Amino acid sequence: MINRSIYIATVSLLISACGGGNSYSSGQKPIDPVVEDSAFRAEIRRGEYGMVHIKANDYAGIGYGYSYAFAEDNICTIADVYVTVSGERSKYFGPDASWTMTGNGTTNNNLNSDFFFKLINAEQRVENLMAQAPPLGPLPEAQALVKGYVAGYNRYLRDVGVENLPDPTCRGASWVRPITELDVYRRFYQLALLGSSAVAINGIGSAQPPGPNSLSANTSSPEQIAQQLGEAWQGIQIGSNAIALGSEATANGKGMLLGNPHFPWDGAERFHQAHMTIPGTLDTTGSALFGVPMILIGHTQNLAWSHTVSSAWRFTPYQLTLVPGDPTSYLVDGQPEAMLAQELSVELADGTAVSRTLYSTRWGPVLTEILGLPVFPWTPAVAFALADANALNFRYLNHFVETNRAQSVRELLAIMQRNQGIPWVNTIAADSNGEALYADISVTPNVSDQKALECASPLGVATANTLGLPVLDGSRAACAWDNDADAVQTGIIGPDNMPWLIRRDYLTNSNDSYWLSSPEQPLEGFFRIIGDEGTERRMRTRLGLLMTKQRIDGSDGLPGTKFTRQQMQDLIFNNRHMAAELWLDDLLQLCAVTPGMIGAGGPVQTAEACAVLASWTRRDDLDAPGAVLFRRFVANLFISDVPTGTAASGFGFADVWTTPFDVNDPVNTPSGLNIANPHVQYALASAISDLQGNGIPLDASLRTHATESRGEAKIPMHGGPGGYGVFNAMSNTWSNSEAGYNDVVHGASFVQVVSFDGDECPDTQTILTYSQSTNSESPYFADQTQMYSRKEWVAGRFCEAEVAADRRLSSMEISE
Repeated sequence: MINRSIYIATVSLLISACGGGNSYSSGQKPIDPVVEDSAFRAEIRRGEYGMVHIKANDYAGIGYGYSYAFAEDNICTIADVYVTVSGERSKYFGPDASWTMTGNGTTNNNLNSDFFFKLINAEQRVENLMAQAPPLGPLPEAQALVKGYVAGYNRYLRDVGVENLPDPTCRGASWVRPITELDVYRRFYQLALLGSSAVAINGIGSAQPPGPNSLSANTSSPEQIAQQLGEAWQGIQIGSNAIALGSEATANGKGMLLGNPHFPWDGAERFHQAHMTIPGTLDTTGSALFGVPMILIGHTQNLAWSHTVSSAWRFTPYQLTLVPGDPTSYLVDGQPEAMLAQELSVELADGTAVSRTLYSTRWGPVLTEILGLPVFPWTPAVAFALADANALNFRYLNHFVETNRAQSVRELLAIMQRNQGIPWVNTIAADSNGEALYADISVTPNVSDQKALECASPLGVATANTLGLPVLDGSRAACAWDNDADAVQTGIIGPDNMPWLIRRDYLTNSNDSYWLSSPEQPLEGFFRIIGDEGTERRMRTRLGLLMTKQRIDGSDGLPGTKFTRQQMQDLIFNNRHMAAELWLDDLLQLCAVTPGMIGAGGPVQTAEACAVLASWTRRDDLDAPGAVLFRRFVANLFISDVPTGTAASGFGFADVWTTPFDVNDPVNTPSGLNIANPHVQYALASAISDLQGNGIPLDASLRTHATESRGEAKIPMHGGPGGYGVFNAMSNTWSNSEAGYNDVVHGASFVQVVSFDGDECPDTQTILTYSQSTNSESPYFADQTQMYSRKEWVAGRFCEAEVAADRRLSSMEISE
């Protein structure tokens, strides 16, 4: 589905060093008018916790000021990204090293990564998208933001100097350099591919035709491959919660939003908090992913929105039938087509180069693996290509330019339907009019259930049935994606065939499909490639729905029957544990009749552990003894490969429930713990061994055994794994040592609660859990992380009077 037209694009480098002063001063300064000979001008104000307020007279000025401030906080992380998307990691970091794209959890060999991006760059995909007129190409506002962003970033490097960068991670590094517009757009493109081609960087960057001794087929069955793909996809650590409330669910009759994206705590897929203002044109605040000078999650005066990762697939593999004796040609309707060969070269540190030829087809590039699984072998008879719906998507830039000005959920819905640019997320929003919105109008291959069946390759029969992922027959032209009349882009599902809903009570999403965003009005009848319907929901989804409904009907024991802003804040940090609520009573019954069990560490006595669990609050709070022990129990319960010969072998996770899923009661089922399943005993005994074997008390709490490192400090982390039913999702790594759970890998990131209370200043509370800066020497490296640990929040400062009242406010003007 990649546009193969290649043309020569002129890439203009931005402004060289110009004059212009800059100085910080205490208090607020009005921005000067733009003078005729000044291309860029902005006021950068810094408030408490490093909050950045950018004020300018135009979009170029916003990009200019924002990138300068962002570089102050995160120069090393984003400079590393620009090396990556240029295909230069081998030159600076070595061809044998690897890097992790934290947004999708993939680990990529540097040399393979360089060839992957060299292929994109040789095909001039980004240049093609840059050159298109809107809506396919960027709006003038987006172009101006990029021009300003480049100028501000390069201005920062000139002002500070690479040798004097405040972050020791890249101080003096040769790979930190001035950037061009093309660098910035390439970063945009990398983010668009996060849920599609970017999960196959190794598989595309290393794909080579078979040699004479290559295997003739994959030795795994289609069912085994489908299972492996499903498990690997579930392991991608991106998620989120969001709750949108309408007038019927809030105490003041206005809208309210909880945004709780679960994103990586390290790497470039982090959020940076900012407030952007062009008087009379733009006033928006929230957070942006690194390298994107737009608010991606946040609010305007009357609209608040957030995102959760959608269940829809963004790609479909195509199985190719190769021409006998020619592994770089394939058949379509019986006629041979030669693959497009791209001869590429990657430079190494010593000035030598490695060459490799990569191949593409009418469907997309050839690949051999995905998510680290070598399940697409290139044999003399068969190969696979990856068709990526986001390969032609720069429309998300236009979407956010317009969203940053929007004032209602209906305006936001129209923006989504017009641009169809959201690459891989759902949208959840609320407005001051009291309406709530859920929509999955995201870029999705147009593959109907019928086409997925009729065009299924042998592997596709298994993947479509179990995962909803079509693997299509590339030997038939009729198996190309379909076209909807209302779709902006060829081959994607048009907005009329994507799920959305507006209500005045509540809508939620926690990464399950669209189906149960409102239990009162399930969304049904959509293609399976978008998501499943009438199936079991994740425990985190169920807990979010349960807590929301309990607050609205008053069954949570709190006063009133509608949400206040404070009650929404309390909901996200109450740390309720759905698995405990569903299973602990039954587990304690098992404890009462089974004093001794055998687990991975051998036989154990259960009395002390069971007493700890009996007194546990069933919440992942810092000072709740039993939280660590129960977390290890669930972790062991999820392990399906119990050693052969133990009493637990032969049982799977599906056997754990006593009450099965009921489509008529999807929030409360399945439930109950099947204590007759020997796997349950094995999991509890193994949890006891995990703690005892590492010298950890059975009544250990998260305060001492679930921490995040910031320098020498160990900051305790409340919350727990979303997969275990903790709504406040925090995923630490088990260290198998006396430390217990080490640094957070993934979890709550930019959390916001936005309430509209009838005046011009939304009532907002936020917390950027990992803090504003990746620089260990910055004052904003750990301040909000410490606050999160204490369940504290940062009061939003949206209106000018609120910004000016910030006692820590300083101001800086830059221009050139």
